[in-house]
Amino acid sequence: MRVAIIGASGQIGAFIRDEALARGHQVTAIVRHPEKITVRNPSLTIVKADVLKDKVDELVKGHDAVISAYNPGWSNPDIYNEQIKGYKAIISGVKKSGIKRLLVVGGAGTLEVAPGVQLIDTVTFPKLVKDGVLATRETLYMLKKEKELEWTFLSPPSSIAPGERTGHYRVGKDQLLKNEEGESKISTQDYAVAMLDELEHPQHIRERFTVAY
Repeated sequence: MRVAIIGASGQIGAFIRDEALARGHQVTAIVRHPEKITVRNPSLTIVKADVLKDKVDELVKGHDAVISAYNPGWSNPDIYNEQIKGYKAIISGVKKSGIKRLLVVGGAGTLEVAPGVQLIDTVTFPKLVKDGVLATRETLYMLKKEKELEWTFLSPPSSIAPGERTGHYRVGKDQLLKNEEGESKISTQDYAVAMLDELEHPQHIRERFTVAY
């Protein structure tokens, strides 16, 4: 497929980019800082752009799908407002481009740890992180109202970090997944595997789902 990846140089977007390339997809990396991408691949096109300033529909037009790992930066003092503004631009731009499929890197904060209790309600976050988590929750709520796009929101478990690519993971819906030791984790590589599996074999159209070991 021709896949546009917004935020393809970030902590999660970079792994999604490399997984997509490894599977033979044509990837357009839409990033604010192209210098962060050192990968050279004939199937990779790097485009310098900012979804808050540039026209998203023009950036993604002609692709089969869009994967968004957009984040205005965890150190950004206006992360909440910029993330919501950015996702409004992404959602409207993807629709305007005529692309139906939008996959979004979500957060763990909205996963339930008990009926009606989200993880964000049980953990104390630093202010900037909490603002980002709240903005990610608003993004999910925006998508849930979206009837035109074939969107998917993939929440990681509470712990995600670079590690081993095993190709294995468990799938859940709205509840935080934990293993027998009570841990909720996955490697960034296997999260990327799950994202590309969903792209290639859609199982969660207009749904949020989560993965973990």
